[in-house]
Amino acid sequence: MAQLERREVLSSNLISVQERIQTACKSAGRNPEEITLVAVTKTYPVSDVEILADLGVKDFGENREQEGREKAMQVPGNWHFQGQIQSNKIASIASWASVVHSLDDAKHVERFARVMPDGKTMKVFIQVALNASEGRGGVLPEFLAEMAELIGSFSQFILRGLMAVAPLGEDPNKAFERLARIHSVFSQQFPDSPALSAGMSHDFESAISHGATHVRIGSSILGSRSNPL
Repeated sequence: MAQLERREVLSSNLISVQERIQTACKSAGRNPEEITLVAVTKTYPVSDVEILADLGVKDFGENREQEGREKAMQVPGNWHFQGQIQSNKIASIASWASVVHSLDDAKHVERFARVMPDGKTMKVFIQVALNASEGRGGVLPEFLAEMAELIGSFSQFILRGLMAVAPLGEDPNKAFERLARIHSVFSQQFPDSPALSAGMSHDFESAISHGATHVRIGSSILGSRSNPL
């Protein structure tokens, strides 16, 4: 696809997603300014990231450390790491990511603190396990406060709030309703960390209706992936 044609596709898709966010916010009685749109660019070329940046997108999400690092070196922006964290990748993630959405292990918190570049502070979310048996990671709700206290003990972090993924096969409305209750309790305990990262292309309107402040959108902007892994 020619670059000009690709730009037209991405621009149209981006506008559509932005309009859907506005509609979802209106239905929920919320201000669209509250929502941070993270464009998830995994598996797509850096040329797409450059187009989106030129279209005004500032926040980009990646699930793979190497791919994120390579793109972040080429396109300035707020780079979000949202994939499963591997211990041997933490130093590299710390070097390029502005935000980490998927902290769920105390050992990872401590390692990030040790390897963070001098003077850098990392914005982080604690990933919540909405279905512990699914194997997608996350902290059980009863241990969120303990994890938040640990993160707060390190000056290298700014705890933004919670992140979750709706379990496969479950009605997103039910999953996000459960998440909203968990988030309500958490945000009362930690009022300086009120953000909620939830919702992807297929369910972000539901996530917004249940309080999401950050939505992570890939295919609705960039198109269906030939390699979705």
